[in-house]
Amino acid sequence: MQAMQENAQTRTTRLIAELWRKNQPQILARLASLEEAIEAARAGVLSDPQRTEAESLSHKLAGSLGMFGFPAGTTIARSLEDEFHLDSPDPAVLKALIHRLRTTLFPSTDIPPTDS
Repeated sequence: MQAMQENAQTRTTRLIAELWRKNQPQILARLASLEEAIEAARAGVLSDPQRTEAESLSHKLAGSLGMFGFPAGTTIARSLEDEFHLDSPDPAVLKALIHRLRTTLFPSTDIPPTDS
Protein backbone atom coordinates (compact mmCIF):
# COMPACT_ATOMS: atom_id res chain seq x y z
CA MET A 1 0.00 0.00 0.00
CA GLN A 2 2.78 2.43 0.91
CA ALA A 3 4.59 1.65 -2.35
CA MET A 4 1.44 2.55 -4.31
CA GLN A 5 1.14 5.85 -2.43
CA GLU A 6 4.79 6.65 -3.12
CA ASN A 7 4.31 5.87 -6.80
CA ALA A 8 1.22 8.08 -6.95
CA GLN A 9 3.08 10.85 -5.12
CA THR A 10 6.09 10.49 -7.44
CA ARG A 11 3.82 10.63 -10.50
CA THR A 12 2.06 13.69 -9.14
CA THR A 13 5.37 15.41 -8.43
CA ARG A 14 6.59 14.61 -11.94
CA LEU A 15 3.33 15.82 -13.49
CA ILE A 16 3.52 19.12 -11.59
CA ALA A 17 7.16 19.57 -12.64
CA GLU A 18 6.21 18.89 -16.27
CA LEU A 19 3.34 21.37 -16.09
CA TRP A 20 5.70 23.95 -14.59
CA ARG A 21 8.16 23.47 -17.47
CA LYS A 22 5.36 23.79 -20.03
CA ASN A 23 3.97 26.92 -18.38
CA GLN A 24 7.30 28.70 -17.85
CA PRO A 25 7.08 30.66 -21.13
CA GLN A 26 3.69 32.05 -20.12
CA ILE A 27 4.92 32.80 -16.60
CA LEU A 28 7.98 34.57 -18.00
CA ALA A 29 5.81 36.57 -20.40
CA ARG A 30 3.62 37.67 -17.50
CA LEU A 31 6.67 38.67 -15.48
CA ALA A 32 8.00 40.65 -18.45
CA SER A 33 4.68 42.47 -18.81
CA LEU A 34 4.68 43.26 -15.11
CA GLU A 35 8.23 44.58 -15.38
CA GLU A 36 7.17 46.84 -18.27
CA ALA A 37 4.34 48.21 -16.13
CA ILE A 38 6.74 48.72 -13.23
CA GLU A 39 9.13 50.61 -15.49
CA ALA A 40 6.22 52.75 -16.71
CA ALA A 41 5.27 53.47 -13.08
CA ARG A 42 8.87 54.40 -12.32
CA ALA A 43 8.90 56.75 -15.32
CA GLY A 44 5.58 58.25 -14.25
CA VAL A 45 3.75 57.11 -17.40
CA LEU A 46 1.78 54.10 -16.17
CA SER A 47 -1.60 54.28 -17.90
CA ASP A 48 -4.80 53.06 -16.27
CA PRO A 49 -5.21 50.25 -18.84
CA GLN A 50 -1.62 49.13 -18.26
CA ARG A 51 -2.10 49.27 -14.47
CA THR A 52 -5.34 47.28 -14.76
CA GLU A 53 -3.65 44.69 -16.98
CA ALA A 54 -0.75 44.39 -14.51
CA GLU A 55 -3.23 43.92 -11.68
CA SER A 56 -4.94 41.16 -13.70
CA LEU A 57 -1.65 39.45 -14.53
CA SER A 58 -0.65 39.54 -10.86
CA HIS A 59 -4.01 38.01 -9.97
CA LYS A 60 -3.49 35.19 -12.49
CA LEU A 61 -0.03 34.49 -11.12
CA ALA A 62 -1.33 34.48 -7.56
CA GLY A 63 -3.95 31.95 -8.57
CA SER A 64 -1.61 29.57 -10.34
CA LEU A 65 1.73 29.63 -8.53
CA GLY A 66 0.55 27.66 -5.51
CA MET A 67 -0.48 24.83 -7.81
CA PHE A 68 3.11 24.66 -9.02
CA GLY A 69 4.46 24.48 -5.47
CA PHE A 70 5.24 28.17 -4.96
CA PRO A 71 3.05 29.35 -2.06
CA ALA A 72 5.51 32.19 -1.41
CA GLY A 73 5.11 33.19 -5.06
CA THR A 74 1.36 33.33 -4.57
CA THR A 75 1.81 35.65 -1.59
CA ILE A 76 4.16 37.94 -3.50
CA ALA A 77 1.89 38.01 -6.55
CA ARG A 78 -1.04 38.97 -4.30
CA SER A 79 1.04 41.83 -2.93
CA LEU A 80 1.75 42.95 -6.51
CA GLU A 81 -1.96 42.71 -7.29
CA ASP A 82 -2.79 44.83 -4.23
CA GLU A 83 -0.19 47.44 -5.17
CA PHE A 84 -1.37 47.64 -8.79
CA HIS A 85 -4.93 48.03 -7.48
CA LEU A 86 -3.92 51.44 -6.12
CA ASP A 87 -4.41 54.48 -8.34
CA SER A 88 -0.74 55.35 -7.89
CA PRO A 89 1.30 52.23 -7.10
CA ASP A 90 4.69 52.81 -5.52
CA PRO A 91 7.40 51.95 -8.07
CA ALA A 92 9.92 51.08 -5.35
CA VAL A 93 7.50 48.62 -3.76
CA LEU A 94 6.68 47.13 -7.15
CA LYS A 95 10.35 46.74 -8.05
CA ALA A 96 11.12 45.00 -4.75
CA LEU A 97 8.14 42.68 -5.17
CA ILE A 98 8.93 41.68 -8.76
CA HIS A 99 12.54 41.00 -7.77
CA ARG A 100 11.36 38.78 -4.90
CA LEU A 101 8.94 37.00 -7.21
CA ARG A 102 11.56 36.30 -9.87
CA THR A 103 14.08 35.00 -7.35
CA THR A 104 11.39 32.87 -5.70
CA LEU A 105 10.35 31.28 -8.98
CA PHE A 106 13.79 31.09 -10.58
CA PRO A 107 16.42 30.90 -7.82
CA SER A 108 19.08 29.45 -10.10
CA THR A 109 21.08 31.46 -12.57
CA ASP A 110 19.27 29.75 -15.47
CA ILE A 111 16.78 32.61 -15.65
CA PRO A 112 18.31 35.58 -13.87
CA PRO A 113 16.21 38.40 -12.42
CA THR A 114 16.11 41.47 -14.62
CA ASP A 115 17.39 44.85 -13.53
CA SER A 116 14.27 46.79 -14.54
